Amino acid sequence: MADRKIRVLLVDDHQVVRRGLRTFLEVQDDIEVVGEAADGDEGVARAGELHPDVVLMDLKMPGSDGLDALRGLRELGSAARVLVVTSFTEQRTAVPALRAGAAGYVYKDVDPDALAAAIRSVHAGHVLLQPEVARALLTDQNPPGGPGRVGALTDREREVLCLISDGRSNREIARALVLSEKTVKTHVSNILMKLDLSDRTQAALWAVRHGLTS
Repeated sequence: MADRKIRVLLVDDHQVVRRGLRTFLEVQDDIEVVGEAADGDEGVARAGELHPDVVLMDLKMPGSDGLDALRGLRELGSAARVLVVTSFTEQRTAVPALRAGAAGYVYKDVDPDALAAAIRSVHAGHVLLQPEVARALLTDQNPPGGPGRVGALTDREREVLCLISDGRSNREIARALVLSEKTVKTHVSNILMKLDLSDRTQAALWAVRHGLTS
């Protein structure tokens, strides 16, 4: 249904943080908090039960942390988009999180309305990064894939990759290229396989790094 609310799971070890997030998000017309978890393992388990659209994930938690949870969600095959919401501002901590599959990375002092917008953005298939986090990723010395792999892409796959780097969702790419959404999904899968990347976040950063942008 077009008017279905975005289902959100909160994963943070601080109850007061979860309560604050829930209080704010529950007044949003298009967002529904479906559950909470206090550590990574519980977050993965709850995601398996509740099938959220978006997971708001803290990185630093006792026991199993956010990185453990990101890997667990990948192993689970969860379709949830993960938005890291953390007070951990060291840029080097963002790189492993995004390599592990996070779709976005924002700080806990983010404006509440901006957080709601971020949830909508990652749910729509966009990649959302703080500017300094994007710079940290672009200067990372050990990126997956390599420049030589670009020759393996077809012209159409390059077009799709270019639009991924613009933060376009599959639906938006399909509309721009006059393709079916299913065909776009196939192109995205082929791009990830050929470039040896794990998700569209890595694909977007790879495209920027190697100059494949619009």
